[in-house]
Amino acid sequence: MGATQFDRSAEDFGNIVSLEHCNMQIPDQRLAAVFYLEGLGLTRDPYMHVTDANMWVNAGRNQFHLPNRRPTNVFRATIGLVVPHLDLVRARMPVVQAKLEGTRFTWSDEGDTIRVTCPWGNRLRVHAPGAFGRMELGIPYVDFPVARGSAEGIVRFYRQVLKAPAHRVESAGGAAARVKVGLDQHLIFSETDQPIEAYDGHHIAVYVADFSGPYKWLLERGLVTEESDAWQYRFEAICDPLSQQPLFEIQHEVRSLGHPMYPRHMSLVNRNPRQSQGGYAPGRDAYYVGGTPAAS
Repeated sequence: MGATQFDRSAEDFGNIVSLEHCNMQIPDQRLAAVFYLEGLGLTRDPYMHVTDANMWVNAGRNQFHLPNRRPTNVFRATIGLVVPHLDLVRARMPVVQAKLEGTRFTWSDEGDTIRVTCPWGNRLRVHAPGAFGRMELGIPYVDFPVARGSAEGIVRFYRQVLKAPAHRVESAGGAAARVKVGLDQHLIFSETDQPIEAYDGHHIAVYVADFSGPYKWLLERGLVTEESDAWQYRFEAICDPLSQQPLFEIQHEVRSLGHPMYPRHMSLVNRNPRQSQGGYAPGRDAYYVGGTPAAS
């Protein structure tokens, strides 16, 4: 045996094995297509919700779910997005800006990242591959602003209730709770002095290995907000297990590994955003996440 030492805890996933999707209601699929498909280079799910009632957008093994209804949802967060070709996003921003005039769309080039705001105010920060482990295309984090003094309690909630690796971190802006929710994926709760926006019902979806343990804790405290079906339930309030004090609201759609859709995220269809009619390359339509990247 060699003398190499490994940090085995770095490979601990805990109970949450995947952050699958972010869900927000939008009122106009055409504008959503301009922003998510044309601007960001993502892919509309060709198999699910292909009518005008909903729109699922693939980002690697993750998704944005965009039900077409009002009121519009605005995430109280910055959603991280890794794309394989940041240069394409940079080039397409001026094009979609003209098409999204009169909406809340904005963008700014920060060199190694691009900050964008969707037509309805949802904030994203777009990264190139390499910043988050092996992720080439996907959602590596959702960063929520929370009240000062709440990070420790949020860490306790995810450690004790969801059984997820979580710890407090310090940055120039102050303390934050960082929660591991899948391979190269985290929920971040960053303390701020700014007023926290009102919660409007947007949600995240996670898959968990221990499905009943968190459910029992939440149910005993009246925190389960939806008994969806045999494979899913929902809750909204993040509470400090010590004080029982509510710290933040974000609906969690909690799914078991027995959920009929659990394996599906491993094989979502993603397109090569470099393909075009004028410069078509045969056999390179797809982008294979975790496999052979689309030719540049």
